[in-house]
Amino acid sequence: MPQLFTPRADTRLRAVILAIAVLLFIATVAAWAFARSPAATGQYRTYQQPVPFSHPLHVNAMRIDCRYCHAGVERAAYAGLPPTSVCLPCHQDNYLSSRLFDAVRASVADGRPIPWRRVNSLADFVFFNHAVHVRSGVACDTCHGPVELMPQVYQAAPLTMEWCLQCHRQPERYIAWRPAGDGGWWTVAPGHAAFVAAKYDVRRLTSCTTCHR
Repeated sequence: MPQLFTPRADTRLRAVILAIAVLLFIATVAAWAFARSPAATGQYRTYQQPVPFSHPLHVNAMRIDCRYCHAGVERAAYAGLPPTSVCLPCHQDNYLSSRLFDAVRASVADGRPIPWRRVNSLADFVFFNHAVHVRSGVACDTCHGPVELMPQVYQAAPLTMEWCLQCHRQPERYIAWRPAGDGGWWTVAPGHAAFVAAKYDVRRLTSCTTCHR
């Protein structure tokens, strides 16, 4: 009976198995890398907003506190977006009548909020509470980046679970503020973050149910 396989059959089979294993490894690494890339996480992505709002102008030039527009950041899960009525008192009539304020005038006329586009977005299965983080001393720019320098706001952080856990494992490294007696905030001096974390019971929360409820 003639031999079914040539002497080189085993070598070829081993080469095919090795090639498949290498391809599977490369595909796994590529998928892992893509899932953490800005293309997948949305990091650095900008959005065209209905009103060309300038954070550098309002924060740096006008010295408007973040909480004036994002009023829920200290007491609610969501920071919130400003109602149209918040935009009106600061602007003169000649500005309000310009084309830049078309969306503002339309919102006032029909009573509907300005359709701002969300920049930072978490998956539906992730629970995040702004108030808890702000009251624990986490500064806004820890997650949102230097918004006061952004002509057009973009997502500064990857917002992945790995990124969140870096802070949850060592929160004392990210504390920048402590509450003052008058309801405001004081900057934490370098080297005092660990003391502030202990005083205000800032805990290391890494259990799954912290964010997935």
